[in-house]
Amino acid sequence: MQSDLESLLNLQAKHKAVMEVEAELRSLEPELGELDAVLAEAEAELAARHTGVADADARRRELEGKIESYRIMQERRRQRLEWVKGAKEASTLMAELDLARSVLAREEGEWIRSADKVQESERLAAEAELKVQEVRVAQAPRREELAAARERLLERLAEVRATRAEATKSVKRPLLDVFERVLTGRAPLALYPLQNGACGHCFTTVPLHRQQKIRSGTSIEACEACGVMVYAATAEE
Repeated sequence: MQSDLESLLNLQAKHKAVMEVEAELRSLEPELGELDAVLAEAEAELAARHTGVADADARRRELEGKIESYRIMQERRRQRLEWVKGAKEASTLMAELDLARSVLAREEGEWIRSADKVQESERLAAEAELKVQEVRVAQAPRREELAAARERLLERLAEVRATRAEATKSVKRPLLDVFERVLTGRAPLALYPLQNGACGHCFTTVPLHRQQKIRSGTSIEACEACGVMVYAATAEE
């Protein structure tokens, strides 16, 4: 049983190494997330500015189409006026020309405003594009550092996982199955020492007869409360 315990503790040590590297990898995520959030905000502003440019340009083109149609109608009225002989009909056409002229002037004024809006939207979009570039340039050194750190940790993780896998070979299959099953629960580790007659994880008192088995080194008992494997710690531990 002592050799079984040693094999399990060795496996747990290797498992801890895996956990530590995984924790280091997770520790990189918040900062990377912050960098991504800042960049995403700048990119979202740029996308909104591009939408503004497209909307303003669409409005300008819409007004251009209306103005062109009004001009064509005005030209037709002028041509008709040349052929009109009756004073009443001529007066009516003149009134239509005057009204259409005022409408055309109003639309042309609106087109000028829309053209100004296009220019303003393009200016804001250019500023937003510059901001995105500035954010990317500012973040580049830190992103490179984080990427390099992540790459190193991934390499290290592959190593410690391989070491852990190798350690499982020295553990008997039934014990290994229990070990791996415990790790799927809430406890971060599978083995905890007996402490003052209680489980070292949840501190639930272990029944006396089971304490005796654990202390004698003849058994590794499962905690009735949390399910971890309870063993007798050495004096050194």
